[in-house]
Amino acid sequence: MSIRCLLATWLAFIVLPLLPAAQTYDLLLKGGHVIDPKNRIDERMDLAIKNGRIARIAGAIPESEARQVVAVDGCLVVPGLIDLHGHHFYGTVPHRLVSNGPYALPPDGFTLRAGVTTVVDAGGAGWSNFALFKRQVIEPSETRVLAFLNIVGDGMTRGGEQNIDDMDPEATARAARANPEIVGVKIAHFRGYNWEPHRRAAAAGVLADMPVMIDLGYSDVPLPLEVLFFNIYRPGDILTHMYGNPRVITGGFKEAPVDEKGVLRPHWLRAQRAGFVFDVGHGRGSFLYAIAAPAIAQGLRPDTISTDLHAGSMNHAMKDMLNVMSKMMQLGMSLAEVVEASTWKPARVIHREELGHLSVGAEADVAVLRLRLGEFGFMDVDERTVPGDRRLEGELTLRAGKVAYDMNGRAGRPWGP
Repeated sequence: MSIRCLLATWLAFIVLPLLPAAQTYDLLLKGGHVIDPKNRIDERMDLAIKNGRIARIAGAIPESEARQVVAVDGCLVVPGLIDLHGHHFYGTVPHRLVSNGPYALPPDGFTLRAGVTTVVDAGGAGWSNFALFKRQVIEPSETRVLAFLNIVGDGMTRGGEQNIDDMDPEATARAARANPEIVGVKIAHFRGYNWEPHRRAAAAGVLADMPVMIDLGYSDVPLPLEVLFFNIYRPGDILTHMYGNPRVITGGFKEAPVDEKGVLRPHWLRAQRAGFVFDVGHGRGSFLYAIAAPAIAQGLRPDTISTDLHAGSMNHAMKDMLNVMSKMMQLGMSLAEVVEASTWKPARVIHREELGHLSVGAEADVAVLRLRLGEFGFMDVDERTVPGDRRLEGELTLRAGKVAYDMNGRAGRPWGP
């Protein structure tokens, strides 16, 4: 061996141990309590991210292995929340309501701060204007935006959802199959004792092989939901606004899960056990303690938690996803249950099992939350209030591994001279 080779070998033995260890991960969330219902994790763990995906979850990952370390001691680390019912086809046309109208909200301003990384627009667009919704909202948003396609081709406009002639199952199914952002069909607000709109929505769901979300309309004689549950729709279809007011503000009635004496109607629980999905869909007028409390006490708990976020609900009793989750804990659901109903369960309902969990290899949508203990108040849509002793708050949100919201600058760098 030449003197040059010997010198190089000697230098390698001396210098290489002095070099810093390779930084395997881009970001390390250190010291949080991870709740991941799919993988049955509910304990203190570190979570590492590389190239926008979950790279490792372990009890102790050395800080030296990550380019950036974010301390999340005392916080909860959960999958990015999925809001199954929101309205995000925003625009400026007055009569369009939440279909290119001012009552809908741009998602990024109202989602990431609440730990929500995926929203499902609930019927703002129909098959004839979904392309505009996609260009205007879905493509430019940092939040992942999916959609239930309205059975009405023109979408959810003021008064437009009464047009049975515009309820086209074949056109709706074609659009749903052609656009991967579409995860189901939506029917809403139809007035009158008429099964035909529901039959058309159900037919579109069958043709597209996707679930249907039902937002009940109303009539002077309420539609008997036992017929809808077992004769028209299928297991896997979704009834939203499950704890809503049986007397609609604008007139008419719809069936509630409990009767006038607060007794649970047995076919609701039977439908849930058969695979029908019940969703909170809080909104501005669809959550009453007088309905929710007795229904939950008698066993009818929500499968999924959602907001029905729009301009009329965001500053009233609903507020945001974390407030609704906190409210459900106050009504008896455990922390683990509300996390599952806001992550892994909605992912399965819309057949997007790549979402809603923290498995290694999954896209790194992560919500870091703080569970505050204290004295809080929660309100229903009738402005009836109840006290609570815990509230979830957003601390940090990662979308595809990048910091999208940081309430207290945990991922920032200290300032100083």
